Amino acid sequence: MNNRTGSFLWNLRQLSTLVPTGRTMRLYPLAFCRPNIAYSNWNRRNLLNTFDNKMQSSIRYLFQDALIFKSGGDGCQTKGISTVTAFTVDKLLCPRRLSLDSKHFLASDNELKKSFHQEASDEDVLTKRRKPTLINSRKLSQECNSLSDVLDIFSKAPTFPSSNYFSAMWTIAKRMSEDQKRFEKQLMFNHPAFSQLCEQVMREAKIMYFDNLLFSLNAIVKLGIPQNTLLVQTLLRVVQERINECDEKCLSVLSTILNTMEPCKNVDVLLAGMRMLVDEQVWKIKHVFTLQTVMRSIGKDAPIGLKRKLEMKALKELDQFSVLNCQHMFAVLAAMNHRSVILLNECSKRVTSNIHGCPFKILINILQSCRDLQYINIDLFKGIADYVATTFDIWKLKKVLFLLILFENFGFRPVGLMDLFIKKAADESGFLNVKSLVCILNVYSSLNHFYKCQTHEFLGVMASALTGSLHHISSENLLNAVCSFCWMNHFPLALINQLLQKDVIDDLLTSGDVERNAHRLHVVAACLKLDDAPCHKDLDLALPRLPPAPSYPQPKVAAALSDLLGEGRFSQSVRLPHNYFIDFEIRMDNNRSQVLPFSDVDVVTATDIQRVAVLCVPKSAYCLDSTHPKGYLAMKMRHLKIMGFHVILVNNWEVEKLQMKDAVAFLKTKIYSPKALPDADTHLQSTC
Repeated sequence: MNNRTGSFLWNLRQLSTLVPTGRTMRLYPLAFCRPNIAYSNWNRRNLLNTFDNKMQSSIRYLFQDALIFKSGGDGCQTKGISTVTAFTVDKLLCPRRLSLDSKHFLASDNELKKSFHQEASDEDVLTKRRKPTLINSRKLSQECNSLSDVLDIFSKAPTFPSSNYFSAMWTIAKRMSEDQKRFEKQLMFNHPAFSQLCEQVMREAKIMYFDNLLFSLNAIVKLGIPQNTLLVQTLLRVVQERINECDEKCLSVLSTILNTMEPCKNVDVLLAGMRMLVDEQVWKIKHVFTLQTVMRSIGKDAPIGLKRKLEMKALKELDQFSVLNCQHMFAVLAAMNHRSVILLNECSKRVTSNIHGCPFKILINILQSCRDLQYINIDLFKGIADYVATTFDIWKLKKVLFLLILFENFGFRPVGLMDLFIKKAADESGFLNVKSLVCILNVYSSLNHFYKCQTHEFLGVMASALTGSLHHISSENLLNAVCSFCWMNHFPLALINQLLQKDVIDDLLTSGDVERNAHRLHVVAACLKLDDAPCHKDLDLALPRLPPAPSYPQPKVAAALSDLLGEGRFSQSVRLPHNYFIDFEIRMDNNRSQVLPFSDVDVVTATDIQRVAVLCVPKSAYCLDSTHPKGYLAMKMRHLKIMGFHVILVNNWEVEKLQMKDAVAFLKTKIYSPKALPDADTHLQSTC
């Protein structure tokens, strides 16, 4: 008896060391996420009771994925559910014989082994039946060729988490063309398992890992599932509840999602929560990509304090920026509407020094962002223009045109690139549509760019191309094209005759931007009357009266002219025909050596009087970083000369920097001819 008892206790001690007393065992889910079930309060007494009641309940001994049921008829114990521990046992753990006085437990060693192995075999079969094969989204996207294939696999053997299926479908969709993607999405919506998958994602939303939740939401939005559906709104609400689980990776995914989605109540709440989270964790962000993604998503209306904090973080990480990070920084700052000059200057240097090999799309994005931020960097613009000019032959004409349109927005005139473009546009004008032709004319007329003797040939080619599409061109495009030709002193008769048709004029004055159209029609009329137009000299269009051109006081120039010429020898704010305005008018002799008294009785048309127009010009009237006048100023100067004026341009920003004495000397060199300056000094001394 003592030997049998000792043998049983030894076996019992071996078993007790392998069955911990805490929350240890795990019930694996059959398919989707089920509660993890573990059992506590195990001790030797419970184990002995289990042996005594072997016929009343099943015991699964210490094998992988073992299910342990409490003895008795009260079913599975569900209390004490907590952490999970699983054991793998490859052989029988109790080699010694279990011998008791009770005849229920008298068995030979071979019978005990046979019983254990039989139960292990049954357990393996049951586990294989009940435990699904885990499928990750990458493997699923590699095995399937369509969205419906993924849904078919889901309907046959769904697994947890269901977010893998949506992620796999989005990965597959990215490989498709737009037409194929549209067709596959329609099949996806009509698939019988699609609604089941959506329901399953909503059920799992609160228990799946937070990154899986975000990946599934991102895939759902990218797949084009409407934002106002219950699925999307439910996931947004769950993300709001669990936003504190965000780590850096999740923050990046969440930022991407918010960039994609349209504003709505749940999106706005989630955005506000993300801003608070970023405000707290901005200094913990380690990766530049995550930082830029977050900056892009916080919105233009984010608090200025948060924007500056992100700017400081970016400046701190500037040494870690790659060339690609610097290229993307422009769009990032434009997305958050924050003009950080220091950051933009540093990124501009990196972009300019590594410009070769930069994709054209990135160059366009940089210039668009600079336009939105009103940021001007001459070195950056010159670097981009020189790079495109160097590699001009590899770019399509329309791409270069788009670049020139952006340069025109800044008033930047890349001479070398525009010269190359004139040659290629003249050779390939047949491949350009009406919109492209109108844009080309607008760029070249606005920047007042002429290329040696080829300009007339270039304008002729443009006019011929537009004439061929005359019956397809809209009234507004026709007006824009003719106005650009007039700025450049070129008058294509077919286009002008078509523009002056009564129905076209009526259409322009009753639809679209009427005020802008009326102003352009006045410009065309002025050019036809004043320039060397071959026709319509006596044109009298019934156009609405334009408001007077704005006048800007120039007190410093006026004071300098008074010191230089004396009172009553010049006139201010003079308005001329065709809605022209000049700041100051001076009347001199033909040699511009003597200023004549200014009075209303003077005969303006006299041959011995030279009228001088002093125009005070801002920087915006010139091309960027040059004194080359833009198109409108060049046309105004041309027309003033035709009306008998000698035109003097006075740069406002230069005069403002000068002392009064220097300003007087500066104006004297401008007004008097170089040959007449000594005589002018004598005349001024005699009048003093």
